[in-house]
Amino acid sequence: MFNNIIKAAENFCIHQIRSEYTTNEELNKDRTLIAYIDIDANSGEKHRVYIIAEKAFVQKVSYIFLEEEESDDETLHDMLLETTNLIVGSAKVLAEESDESYNINTPFFEKDGNFDFEYDSLKSFIIDDSKLSIAIKEL
Repeated sequence: MFNNIIKAAENFCIHQIRSEYTTNEELNKDRTLIAYIDIDANSGEKHRVYIIAEKAFVQKVSYIFLEEEESDDETLHDMLLETTNLIVGSAKVLAEESDESYNINTPFFEKDGNFDFEYDSLKSFIIDDSKLSIAIKEL
């Protein structure tokens, strides 16, 4: 499941952001915008996927989709939720192609602050001067 989410995030960076990126397994310790979405696998497993993004990353997404050079906090929160939907929704399609199907729930904006939640796996994407991290936790 996590591999499909990471592949979907790679596709998001390539096709939506249209930028080169690097990856690592380091969590951003700075203040970030955090959203999550719960996944219910057909196998009965439940997971929570966290999307952890620096404000600069979400502003980049906002500029691409809305052409806003300086978005307010509410717009940035909405763009993070949309990013969550796009990445995890794309991962759902990838999973169906490999016979791993699951349902996704509604994404929620968690907070603007430090990521202090437990997780099982994490991958970060660095694009220019901004970072997007994805973490997953089995519930």
